[in-house]
Amino acid sequence: MGSAFLFPGQGSQKVGMGQVLYAQSPAAQKLYDTADALLGWPLSQLCFAGPEEKLTVTVNQQPALFVTNLAIWQAMLADGWQKPDFVAGHSLGELPALVAAGAIQFEDGLRLVQKRGELMQLAGELNPGAMAAILALDSQQIVEICTQASKETGLPVQLANDNCPGQVVISGDETALTRALELAQEAKARKIVRLPITIAAHSSLMNSIADDFATAVDDTPIQTPTIPIIGNVTAKPLVDIATIQAELKAQLTASVQWTDSMRYLLDQGVDTFVEVGPGNVLLGLIKRLDRQTKRLKFELE
Repeated sequence: MGSAFLFPGQGSQKVGMGQVLYAQSPAAQKLYDTADALLGWPLSQLCFAGPEEKLTVTVNQQPALFVTNLAIWQAMLADGWQKPDFVAGHSLGELPALVAAGAIQFEDGLRLVQKRGELMQLAGELNPGAMAAILALDSQQIVEICTQASKETGLPVQLANDNCPGQVVISGDETALTRALELAQEAKARKIVRLPITIAAHSSLMNSIADDFATAVDDTPIQTPTIPIIGNVTAKPLVDIATIQAELKAQLTASVQWTDSMRYLLDQGVDTFVEVGPGNVLLGLIKRLDRQTKRLKFELE
């Protein structure tokens, strides 16, 4: 039997996140203060007080979630929680997971996340795209639908996140994505939800900034992780520096294989999952995979 700590990504943010933590946990407070000083602007105040429209801008949202996830992690360690047997992070969440795994130092990770957010926002301006969640179709059906929509329109759309059985997210050009959603409705998708985002994350529309991000990854000091971390792209452990670098670069345009990542952890005997971040989206996904798991959140007194 084992444990895994899961770090959420974009979409989990909310105004007020970390405010109670900052007041009650010196370890969390130190992390927010360090981030504010390193960034040169009050990220902590954006997390605590918003406004929401500013917090949800990619260039702000990514560092805000990175820091909040790790502030919770630091508060948990200070509160006596034992380090887990595995860690994993969903999309952006892979960056704080790498810090928790001992592969990247907090300051280096924050610089990389800041660059990631800036570049992804730029890619969204250069090649605007869209994302949408589709419920009740399996991932293979979605891959085929995206292939057909791309072929018909001559424009890219692809599976972006395989979150759990029956819940996937697609990403790509607006025209191709619209056609894919029509095909999904014809295939009897139960629900389709367009995401409030103009950035086609985990798609080929990120190719325009891939080289610049690869340079940023290469410039980031990375060590061999001390806790096994499961990668989004391969759904397998990232065991060394080269594997981590390859994962971070590929993750920009490749699909997040979250279902396979969680199945890998279940196959390793993990029965306790803890979400380390605002919200409980990832606990909901693991519940869909295995209702027998123990699912926990850190709550301050």
